[in-house]
Amino acid sequence: MGNTTSCCVSSSPKLRRNAHSRLESYRPEPELSREDTGCNLQHISDRENMDDLNMECNPSDHPRASTIFLSKCQTDVRDKRKSLFMNHHPRGRAERKYSSCSTIFLDDNTVSQPNLKYTIKCVALAIYYHIKNRDTDGRTLLDIFDEKLHPLTKSEVPPDYDKHDPEQKQIYRFVRTLFSAAQLTAECAIVALVYLERLLTYAELDICPSNWKRIVLGAILLASKVWDDQAVWNVDYCQILKDITVEDMNELERQFLELLQFNINVPSSVYAKYYFDLRSMSETNNLSTPAEPLSRDRAQKLEAISRLCDDRLKDVRKAVKKRWLSAESVAVPRWVPAIVS
Repeated sequence: MGNTTSCCVSSSPKLRRNAHSRLESYRPEPELSREDTGCNLQHISDRENMDDLNMECNPSDHPRASTIFLSKCQTDVRDKRKSLFMNHHPRGRAERKYSSCSTIFLDDNTVSQPNLKYTIKCVALAIYYHIKNRDTDGRTLLDIFDEKLHPLTKSEVPPDYDKHDPEQKQIYRFVRTLFSAAQLTAECAIVALVYLERLLTYAELDICPSNWKRIVLGAILLASKVWDDQAVWNVDYCQILKDITVEDMNELERQFLELLQFNINVPSSVYAKYYFDLRSMSETNNLSTPAEPLSRDRAQKLEAISRLCDDRLKDVRKAVKKRWLSAESVAVPRWVPAIVS
């Protein structure tokens, strides 16, 4: 039997064993290219490169990809730190409270129950950095998000509406009005930010002064329907924004979904990544929730929750161990005859 070339382009295991048994240096056969073998199957390295490329381009889909808003705020953060270092004014350092052996300071902001006011401020700051550090080269602007073509109020839009970037307070007031009127939760704000960055990535858009209100409105509208059990209807937003029509809201939602390619799934890992990146951005911008000393009642609640989590973890480990228990690991007592002397 001679060497034959298979579809995986390698010699047989039997020939390799014979080569090593004769104590001779094994020399593998030269590999043939996919063109020579006639195989057009995609190589695994090509698929890995494609996954890495998609991961870099779609941070709202992959937990290991860096969020866009966090990268956009790095430049301003470096400038602020440099200015504070040059002027020797560590702003915000004196107000920060640190824990000690006798006192522990905690806030009421967790990944499972975020603080509503704090989360809205962080999301507004992320949108502010998106607008401020935008790159409009090669980007397209869709008419459905243009505030002049689809105004939110009956008042006339100023001619230079697309020239001036909104302030962070203006964005915060707009988002806070929608959340307070619709009674939305803090988790909905994080999901809306995920949808916003997914829209900018999928549709290759940039959020700018002329379209930021309608993009934020579409993201909040979709997030409220996906996240909350009792979703807010489009007509409810028409009652919040008095001058907008139901037809306009329906068209905004429809095109938003089409640009997202109907991908409204937000994994828990992606949600947690956005939450912690928002916290990191808030820390660098001296925006944090007030911390309070740990009281006895709250410490007991935390201890009870920790004990409950430990008990559940032990139950899971027992279930897994029992599931994978094999016959070889079972110790059966052997019968030993007794010797009577």
